[in-house]
Amino acid sequence: MQARHYKCAIVDDEQDAIDLLTSRLDRLYTNLDVSDTYTSWADALQALRTNYYDILFLDISMPEKSGFDLLKLLPGLEAEIIFVTAHDHYALKAFSFSATGYILKPIDDSDLSVAVNKAMDHLANKTMARKANMPVMTQGNIYGAEKVRIPNNNGIDYVSVNDIIYLESLNKCTMVVTNRARYTSSVNIGAFRYLTDEFAFFQVHRSFIINLSCVVRYESSGVVVMQDKTEIPIARNIRQEFLQLFGKG
Repeated sequence: MQARHYKCAIVDDEQDAIDLLTSRLDRLYTNLDVSDTYTSWADALQALRTNYYDILFLDISMPEKSGFDLLKLLPGLEAEIIFVTAHDHYALKAFSFSATGYILKPIDDSDLSVAVNKAMDHLANKTMARKANMPVMTQGNIYGAEKVRIPNNNGIDYVSVNDIIYLESLNKCTMVVTNRARYTSSVNIGAFRYLTDEFAFFQVHRSFIINLSCVVRYESSGVVVMQDKTEIPIARNIRQEFLQLFGKG
């Protein structure tokens, strides 16, 4: 089985620090993809509101806003957070943000490995928990097809996987759109991410997971048109990977 690849982002106001961390990660891991780097908190904020990352490496002391200030503007951020800083006195506050790791500059490879391995373990455990809590009913059951369990405040809906066009995050809930109806689930979109591992679904945006078989058109502006004519934005750092799924790079 191939090792899962993880999308990462680095936020640091010093480009040299970004380059050094990227180089260390490239040397230590073959399954980490540093998709994006940001030296501006404003650029990082815009990207983190749109793009999905598995791991976020974040400096604390930056001009205008600190790494803590940035996280306060991103409630519900699902990424594993690893702080990378020159200051040791922020450690206690860092873990109040549920940080996975706290690495001091200059970076030590062993410290970096411990933090990254811990983040990967957390991500693997999250995937297992999602699969356990949101099971897909297997083919050949009394329904005659694979179905997704969609819990809500009034009960549970069972929807055929092939009927789902896309899923959209609505704060802490998820709207599941099918070719017959719309269902609002009481769980967040992260609980449905197992669909991207088990079926032909792809997370194109932090707020959207789409059924690839329901894609009708890709617009050069970075928008995908689904079979129900809904236009869904594709995060900039995902577009190339998305196009490659259809044999176009």
